[in-house]
Amino acid sequence: SSGINAEYGGAKANIQTVSSPLGTQIPQAAGHAYALKQTDKDVCVVCYFGEGAASEGDAHAAMNMAAVLDCPVLFFCRNNGYAISTSTKDQYRGDGIASRGIGYGMPAVRFDGNDLFAVYNATKAARKLAVEEQKPVILEAMTYRVGHHSTSDDSTAYRSVDEVNYWDTVDTPINRIRSYLTDRGWWSESHEKELRSTTRTEILRAFKEAETTKLPNPLLMFDDAWDTLPLALQDQKQELINHLKRHPEHYPLDKCEDLE
Repeated sequence: SSGINAEYGGAKANIQTVSSPLGTQIPQAAGHAYALKQTDKDVCVVCYFGEGAASEGDAHAAMNMAAVLDCPVLFFCRNNGYAISTSTKDQYRGDGIASRGIGYGMPAVRFDGNDLFAVYNATKAARKLAVEEQKPVILEAMTYRVGHHSTSDDSTAYRSVDEVNYWDTVDTPINRIRSYLTDRGWWSESHEKELRSTTRTEILRAFKEAETTKLPNPLLMFDDAWDTLPLALQDQKQELINHLKRHPEHYPLDKCEDLE
């Protein structure tokens, strides 16, 4: 997507485009679930967010609305312990996110977010409840963010390297599911090496293709957000065109796609 959104989405996959501001998808999910409730379809909405977003006012408004109006929505919280850079001990005094279900009057479940089968089974049961009984459910997956939150985040400033290493090597979901498959003869070291080799080849090929692909035209930033471009943005677009013409040495447009 482009314009004011910076996340992916797609109608064919039933994925609502998420706005970048923290937590905005939560009330949107409650509202969409209420709309679906009027259609009598056997479907529900699932909304993913972190425990940091659960501290936003939008989360409270959404969950309260969904509970009062019996909206078929799953509020799936991935509690990774640190939000952007704040430990859970500095985020809330209560017992996590699932415990809030009591206050809202909605079912809630907490489970091991690093256990693939626990995640699947909890989500499956919650969906059944939401669809059949037309009510919201809170799911809290207890997990851990091994990497930095973003390229501007240095997580060593608020947690130890030893702590990260434990979650990266011992209690990591990838190692756990690998051990499960290996113990049952469904995976092996040779499979692992073959997968890594083929995947590396595919990634390097994708890198090469990306490096030779032309960059998006700067003027595309004005598309998709408005059906008819407002006068203020028309002026800004023309100002950008003039700026690009005045400073061609700083903007190699020959490396960008042409506008149709």
